[in-house]
Amino acid sequence: MPRHDRVSTRAHVLVLGGGPDAEREVSIASSNAVADALRAHGAYDVTHELIEAIDTSDLARLPGDVIFPVLHGPWGEGGRLQDVLEASERPYVGSGPLGARAAMDKIHTKGVASILGMETSVHAIAQPGDARCVLDFPVIVKPVLEGSTIGLHRCRDADAYARAVDDAAQSGRVSMVEPLIVGRELTLGLIADAYPEPNDWLALPMVEIAPASGHYDYEAKYLRDDTIYTVAPDLPAGLAQRLGEQTARLARTLELRHLCRADFILDDDGSAWLLEINTMPGFTDHSLLPMAAAHAGIPMPELCARLVEAALADHPTRAAAQ
Repeated sequence: MPRHDRVSTRAHVLVLGGGPDAEREVSIASSNAVADALRAHGAYDVTHELIEAIDTSDLARLPGDVIFPVLHGPWGEGGRLQDVLEASERPYVGSGPLGARAAMDKIHTKGVASILGMETSVHAIAQPGDARCVLDFPVIVKPVLEGSTIGLHRCRDADAYARAVDDAAQSGRVSMVEPLIVGRELTLGLIADAYPEPNDWLALPMVEIAPASGHYDYEAKYLRDDTIYTVAPDLPAGLAQRLGEQTARLARTLELRHLCRADFILDDDGSAWLLEINTMPGFTDHSLLPMAAAHAGIPMPELCARLVEAALADHPTRAAAQ
């Protein structure tokens, strides 16, 4: 990949981390990694701020020509922070409010994906107080508007399902139920292609995830070191290309920008079932999108710089000045 040098003046990047969501600690680790990578790249001045929930006046007091918000969860990744970023009228990395809200809603994402011809499982809202599961066991119960397997339950019988529904009700999260699909866990990252144009995506190599515990939960993602990751795994002929094309089409339809990562389960019959799509994937030392990018010859400093440049190129005021 060529080095990108489109920014004619030295840009000041404001990296945001933290936030009020359940994934705050992951966000802090991710934002630390992004800030370090941009400093290592050398083309930018970098300010790194850890925040809670902020409004437009809070953001206006923070420096930076372009914002890199490395937050995960419904507030930081699901539209509310994007409303604040949009009002600031500064370029920022990641999807706008509409795309962020669309992708954070797993049920909406699955509906759009199904219309586009992607394989999605049946699913329903897990109704609070109703212990009767509409699907055959085993099933997964998980929040509609969360990530990192926060609040996820695997239920093999009615008792487990009742506990999962009760937990969802107590947490205040709207949850969904879907079949527990057994198979190979795969993820596919997309980033803005070189010198980005609208809807121009580059598919990174797929990554297969094999957690030692058998479940890719929060601990396997961030706390354990025994999960096995295989970049560019051996897959059925044409599958990686097909999923890359389908995921790019889904990203365009949802109006996503700059980066995203889609998760799949590949079953024994060769069907690749879409689980969800994330608009701000992690950037920790366990994270999958930077891992895939490095395999493709895009090291972390270049990856983060590429995303900053995509934000600058997309911003109408900056684009008009170039």
